[in-house]
Amino acid sequence: MITSLFRKSTPLNYSIVIIGMIAFAGAYYSQAALVPVDNMPYLFAFVKLVLLFAAIFITNFVAKKNAMSKDSAYTALFCVLLFAIFPAVFLNVKLLFAQFFVLLSLRRLVSLHTMKSAKEKLFDASLWIFVASLFYFWSILFLVLVYISILFHTARDYRTWFLPALAFVTVSLLYLFAAYFWNPVWIDNLEQHVTYSTHFTFDTQNTSDLLLLIYFSVALFSALAMSISLANRPLLQHSSYKKVLSALVLAFAVYGLAPHKSSEIAVFSISPLAIILTSQIEALSSKWQREVFLVALIIGAVVAFVLQL
Repeated sequence: MITSLFRKSTPLNYSIVIIGMIAFAGAYYSQAALVPVDNMPYLFAFVKLVLLFAAIFITNFVAKKNAMSKDSAYTALFCVLLFAIFPAVFLNVKLLFAQFFVLLSLRRLVSLHTMKSAKEKLFDASLWIFVASLFYFWSILFLVLVYISILFHTARDYRTWFLPALAFVTVSLLYLFAAYFWNPVWIDNLEQHVTYSTHFTFDTQNTSDLLLLIYFSVALFSALAMSISLANRPLLQHSSYKKVLSALVLAFAVYGLAPHKSSEIAVFSISPLAIILTSQIEALSSKWQREVFLVALIIGAVVAFVLQL
């Protein structure tokens, strides 16, 4: 029944997705005791909700526009459920901005298979990644995805290899110009964020650690299943799926280098994993398998959310 509801994109589906996202975010904001001394907490909460919805609908657009979804609402639904697993990100506006700009980059890179305006897309993608790194430095690792895309599509055109460098110079000059006129401290703050740690600690008594372990296990299994089934998909879609898989791997790398390995850093993996899960559920031939798949994910996400309240 649930799979039938989300099998097609309808206004009702998206209404459910929007209400679900508001419900999860509202419940977590209430738990976090955001007491409005003035209107600023409301404004920040609104900005965060806008960024959450932007992430959901950009991901949904990427999946549909590049034929990685059969005009279903699964991608949007999965984004909401995956966000619910990491509700701490609802409070981290910098990470939400970083994810937003990484998604703008991913949108441009996945569409490169059409080979229309390839140089413009590569430059835009690089630009958005460098902008994202201003909000969370290690999102700069997604620049690897730009070079992967160049290898797939424009490797013979030597000029495209220099586009990320041009984007870097552009963002650097704009940032330095803004810092000079508004606040020179921005430069020092940026330097402080260029730190990393490869140290992992795992506490079996910590709910967040256990949920992360389960999440990464499911994500790894889904990525392997996608890689194995790739040969059965249309050849034109291979590069798009490979980029999405690469984005998921890079999201794990961002978490691996994060100086503070809190659960919200996993936010960068949400969109690629939502697209992969959509592809997986749509590939299931049996209706009851799709139903079990979706119900299990819904129950798991709600339980994970409640445990973190």
